[in-house]
Amino acid sequence: MEERVDWRIRLNGMEVAVRAIQHDRHEDGTITAAVSGDRAAIDALWEQHRRWVAAVLLAHKPALDDLDDLLQDVAMTMVTKLHTLRDHRHLRAWLRTVAINVARASARSARSRPVIHTPDLDTSQPSLRLHNDAAQQDETSRILEMVQELPEAYREPLVLRALHGMRSRQISEIMDIPEATVDTRVARARRMLLEMTQKRACGQPLADGARGL
Repeated sequence: MEERVDWRIRLNGMEVAVRAIQHDRHEDGTITAAVSGDRAAIDALWEQHRRWVAAVLLAHKPALDDLDDLLQDVAMTMVTKLHTLRDHRHLRAWLRTVAINVARASARSARSRPVIHTPDLDTSQPSLRLHNDAAQQDETSRILEMVQELPEAYREPLVLRALHGMRSRQISEIMDIPEATVDTRVARARRMLLEMTQKRACGQPLADGARGL
């Protein structure tokens, strides 16, 4: 996976771009090994991507579903189905699709599911906590509950930006939408959260259209 390079940049800037390309070529080699079944390469890819995968799951999963369980499902799919990946450039898009499908399947299923053990992959919940203080944790939980009320199209880019710190370009590649659309949706999601917070502070019920668009 090579990043686009603007060859009109200054020489020292070009050196940075070359290093980025070399890094991406190294990742491409890791993907090749993982697709071929190399377990160490699969472990490395999972460690690299599992945090943003968790953010995608958080954006799409039912509120009461356990994130660790869903991460296990994604990890198992990665172990068993990664060989079907035809284009290495589409790894992130493929993982996002897997995560969304897992979240939606969970939403459709009313029955409890057994835990799938993947001993060689770390499927523990990544660090999504924003604060350690108990009061701040309560506030974070309250905000995350409101995030779940956002429309899906706005919820996912906001979670990727706020919890995983992804840049617009990275989010646009994962979601396959223009960077400008990412920025618009994140800004709109933040405005909607602010409106929801203000209404709840005043004890006002949310309007039916607050979840729309």
